[in-house]
Amino acid sequence: MKVLSADQAGSLIEDGDTVVIGGSGGGHSVPDALMAAVERRFLASGHPRQICSFHPVGLGDRVSTGASRFAHPGLLKRIICGALVDSPPIAALAAADEIEAYTLPQGVLSQLTREIAAGRAGLVTHVGLNTFIDPRHGGGRQSSRAVESLVELVEIAGREWMFYKSFKIDVAFIRGTTADEDGNISMEQEAVYGEMLAMAQAAKNSGGIVIAQVKRLAARGSIPPKSVKVPGMLVDAVVVVPDQPQTFRTAYDASYAGEIRVPLATLPRLPLDARKIVARRCALELRKGSICNIGSGISTGLPLVAAEEGILDDIVLTNEQGIIGGVPVDGDDFGAGRNYSAIVDQPYQFDFYDGGGIDLAYLSAAEIDRSGNVNVSRFADRIVGIGGFVNISQSAKKVMFSGTFTAGGLEVSCANGELRIIREGANRKFVETVKQVSFSGRYSTERKQDVLFITERAVFRLNDGVVELVEIAKGISLEDDVLALMDFKPRLSPSLKHMDERLCVDSPMGLSEELSAAERPIHPRLRRVAPAPDC
Repeated sequence: MKVLSADQAGSLIEDGDTVVIGGSGGGHSVPDALMAAVERRFLASGHPRQICSFHPVGLGDRVSTGASRFAHPGLLKRIICGALVDSPPIAALAAADEIEAYTLPQGVLSQLTREIAAGRAGLVTHVGLNTFIDPRHGGGRQSSRAVESLVELVEIAGREWMFYKSFKIDVAFIRGTTADEDGNISMEQEAVYGEMLAMAQAAKNSGGIVIAQVKRLAARGSIPPKSVKVPGMLVDAVVVVPDQPQTFRTAYDASYAGEIRVPLATLPRLPLDARKIVARRCALELRKGSICNIGSGISTGLPLVAAEEGILDDIVLTNEQGIIGGVPVDGDDFGAGRNYSAIVDQPYQFDFYDGGGIDLAYLSAAEIDRSGNVNVSRFADRIVGIGGFVNISQSAKKVMFSGTFTAGGLEVSCANGELRIIREGANRKFVETVKQVSFSGRYSTERKQDVLFITERAVFRLNDGVVELVEIAKGISLEDDVLALMDFKPRLSPSLKHMDERLCVDSPMGLSEELSAAERPIHPRLRRVAPAPDC
């Protein structure tokens, strides 16, 4: 194992290389110093040219870091990632058709690293069927010049599947906290683990090299063996960055690393606005023992509502980055967690998700159409990408798509349990046809999923493939504030009712009492076991 400077590491990337990069979103375990070195070299010399960048999660501060460092004409040929929202300059290149751009499901790309490591042909999964990822509907392409097919439709045992192809990796950029003299890597200060081990194995077995960015060096044997996340036998070089921040916006938060647990009283309390109303309505779907996924966007308010209601111990909140339990973080550091009970590598989290392990999924929606299709990936001339949305939405037992009823300047107020619209949003979300299908209402109906669309003023259910209005807030006009602002007319439920008045009252809703009185789910086999005798 060699210790290199960042610029020396950047010089190892050759023209046309495929570079796989670890980390998540806003800087969690992202080897940004290595990416910056590649950018500096290209700006100075014009090399490397025409590389392929592969990273399961979107990377960047939404300005200039992470994947945005490769947004220079000639440097990047192709990008394969979960999302482009974190790197607007890359999204701009894709929109201008200057690069080959693919956004594929985050979980698929995460798991694919293991398939590459094992020398297998690719990943076979149901994830992506009947969405824009499906080769019948675009194959995940986000630019016209992205002509190669990275995914195929196959039939096995009479059932349709998606086959995502493996490829050769030339260089892996990974990150940890500490490296010892043998190259063993630990991640004790990182907020997420990602797929660092799988990426290192995949690069090594592809004949490529593995370069790890770390914060510090330690003597041989200093790292406890069980703390080693990437064995030294897989690591070719290490770059030490002493001032390596935990995320792009946080130098270090001990709770992100699981070093401490924070008092719940220190967590922020949401103001009573549209976002909180939506999060509260989502919380009404919680049941004792529910295993939940918290997606990005407005859904990240639910953990704060759960903390305020004192019900975090009654449920299990998770995110796709591997956090289990506690409070998934909202805002710029989304992807991290506080007070979690466990953290696992991202591919394992997606294994559980894909198999149907999520009871309740809380996701956002940018567009919803009359068939219950949802778009979060490309709208209003903006390329966002898909992240873990497809893995989660297609596999969860119950899915709640949450968001404000309109976007762009919406303001509301509450008075005496009633909702008032102060200023209407400029943009409609309920449209005749979504621009890109990120979630298929028809496919969901075939699989008999329970699907809700939750807004601050109305709740809809996907009922036999039709969007049906089931709840409306008190104080809201059905005609003027709901139907007139939709491009299609929903079915009106014969049992249409008012939303719970507690949503618009600035005090806890009493969910703690409701959940504590409920019985925690027990597997039927365990019900047959007699209680142990008292000692």
